[in-house]
Amino acid sequence: MTPTTASHALVLADGSVPAPAVLDDVWPGWSDGVDLVIAADGGARHAEALGRRIDLWVGDGDSIGADELAAIERARIPIRRFPVDKDQSDTELALLAALDGGAQRITMLGALGGARLDHELANVWLLGHPRLAGCDIRLLDRAVRIRLVGPGRVDLGGRVGDLVSLLPFAGDAADLATEGLRYPLRDESLRSGPSRGLSNVRVAEDASLVVGSGRILLVETPATLSE
Repeated sequence: MTPTTASHALVLADGSVPAPAVLDDVWPGWSDGVDLVIAADGGARHAEALGRRIDLWVGDGDSIGADELAAIERARIPIRRFPVDKDQSDTELALLAALDGGAQRITMLGALGGARLDHELANVWLLGHPRLAGCDIRLLDRAVRIRLVGPGRVDLGGRVGDLVSLLPFAGDAADLATEGLRYPLRDESLRSGPSRGLSNVRVAEDASLVVGSGRILLVETPATLSE
């Protein structure tokens, strides 16, 4: 049975996933408190390398081999099988399963770096899913950490020198103010379309963003990758 009171769920999608030592080095604490692991179809193949046992497999089975799926069944891992012809992606179904499991924080690996750009974009757009409102969800890879934030104050703390791009999501964002970034915003707007919010730089470990209205896609890139 899967946990019903999970606080931090790890969702494994079918894109590329770095070694856990790399993730630990680039994003310290990324896996703290993980108590639920959900694999979206072919994402199941990442679990062993991460040293994690899958608590639930979700998908239509089109990106995993029959032998692999049979091994999941033999391990008595719960399976939620869906038809190939459906309105949701396997990754979306896995995220919704994490919410059903009580997760208040979700880390998603394998959302990026796959063979299809449309899948990557769809995974980023899932951050705007209505059911995920109020959930701390982050897409993670070696080269990037992505989250979506709405009105209010947002902690942008982290390593000095990291790139922090602020991209308006699904419309304009207004009354924006930042602290600890090289190119400050002072009660300003970012419009959907222009690239003004791209490639800001954290100049202090304590940094923050205030969003008056709209939503901002926060895209962080480690400084070592921007050189």
